[in-house]
Amino acid sequence: MKELQERIIRDGKVLSASVLKVDAFLNHQVDPQLTMNIGKRFAELFADEKVTKVVTIEASGIHFALATSFALGVPFIYAKKKKAVTLTEEVYSAPVHSFTRQETYQISVSKQYLQAEDRVLVVDDFLATGAALVGLTQIVKDAGAHLVGIGAVIEKSFQEGRGLLEKEGIRIESLARIESMSPEHIHFIEPAATRV
Repeated sequence: MKELQERIIRDGKVLSASVLKVDAFLNHQVDPQLTMNIGKRFAELFADEKVTKVVTIEASGIHFALATSFALGVPFIYAKKKKAVTLTEEVYSAPVHSFTRQETYQISVSKQYLQAEDRVLVVDDFLATGAALVGLTQIVKDAGAHLVGIGAVIEKSFQEGRGLLEKEGIRIESLARIESMSPEHIHFIEPAATRV
């Protein structure tokens, strides 16, 4: 997605060979038009999959899941990192290690919102180590639902996440795939998204 790549180059900050800061437009301050365009693009890529639910993890995946679910006309669910006192029903849960926060969370989704008949698209802001996405796909699997694929806004292709997920036969569509990066240059893998 050219618009996204241009914003990464213009407003992203490479802090190290593995850390990209995009909080100026994606995950702290959010560009709503870009976010809606990202949702439309994921909806186009998965248009033939009859998606019934979009699933993400709080917090930085929420706006992309909302934009995608809006474009698809289906509900979205976000996995919670901490169980609220209001979450009294049974849940599906999985452990997830956050690379950026260096913490492990037990994410959970209420069983009442994810059913075996659902066709689920998982959406998140980054695909890097794959930990969050592995946790979300485990929840979908535990629910007996059908995982149609994963939409990642930005993929750091030099990390192991894609390989872990592809080993499981999961379709992955990333809108900006970064092959390598340094403070001076970001090199993208073209084309950013393989299906039309």
